[in-house]
Amino acid sequence: MKIAVDAMGGDNAPSAVVEGCLMALNEYHDVKINLYGRTDEINALLSGKTYDSKRLNIIHTEQVITNHEHPVEAIKRKKDSSMVAALQALADEKVDACISAGNTGALLAGAILIVRRSKGIKRPGLAPILPTAAGKGVLVIDAGANADCRPDHLAQFAVMGSIFMEKVMSVKNPKVGLLNIGSEEEKGNELTKAAYPLLQTMPINFKGNCEGREALSGDFDVIVCDGFVGNVLLKNTEGTAAMLFSALKSELKKNFRSKIGAFLCMPALKRLKDRMDYTEYGGAPLLGISKGVIKAHGSSDAKAIKNSIRQARAFVKFGVAERIADVVAQIEAEQIFIEK
Repeated sequence: MKIAVDAMGGDNAPSAVVEGCLMALNEYHDVKINLYGRTDEINALLSGKTYDSKRLNIIHTEQVITNHEHPVEAIKRKKDSSMVAALQALADEKVDACISAGNTGALLAGAILIVRRSKGIKRPGLAPILPTAAGKGVLVIDAGANADCRPDHLAQFAVMGSIFMEKVMSVKNPKVGLLNIGSEEEKGNELTKAAYPLLQTMPINFKGNCEGREALSGDFDVIVCDGFVGNVLLKNTEGTAAMLFSALKSELKKNFRSKIGAFLCMPALKRLKDRMDYTEYGGAPLLGISKGVIKAHGSSDAKAIKNSIRQARAFVKFGVAERIADVVAQIEAEQIFIEK
């Protein structure tokens, strides 16, 4: 299979992106990569590296979409950008999936305008995977693509998230929770109250409401919410993790005694850090797009890029986009989704 990668997107581009692509080529021998970006910069990074040149194709693009640009305007104005070229290649079926660590809004806008939504999908959802206390990931959908949602949007999110976790992450019968302020069915705002009974009718393993304190417990495999709440959960989780590790590091370096303790605890601390490492899961798929589009974290290092390619590979291999379209069509045929 062939995967398009935006070489110029992300805080550590293009160096981390190029290195991640080389790692993926060495590990996944059925993958070919089209790398879009400024050829001179990419070639300089490839100089002296050992890799299968037959499986790495560099396509020159001059423009770069930055994080400070208006998403839709950037997509329409910068046709020769690495992100737009990668998305266009996907739309033209020159590649099977697309990855970018660049501007999230621009990637979402480009995916909708260029690649298009799957038939029947009302709103695509951004679906990152967060680490949990149980040592496995939980998928949050939506995490920022749609600030305002209807109940039927959340129902589609639940279906798409379940399919992704089952097909790509090999989770059998994923447990789905509706993010809410209480566990009781009647709790929440108008959106969650209306979404709850609708989720009960979906072909998913719906386990009811998920309170914020349960989000990272490992009791759920998919958490459904609107993009405003999901993005707050995502950013709060990242901020809390960074604060805790920073505070722990500061305390362990305070005096000689704590330094000795830190030395003795180092293996356990390393395992904890690895378990909480988002780069293990790759990027966040844009579910509901007709083909595989993966949004890698803006601060992705080479490992995160490599794992995003692994994720895209599984997305294509197991036909996630096609499966989502089939299930949504079946549900619509049964008139389960109701406009509210």
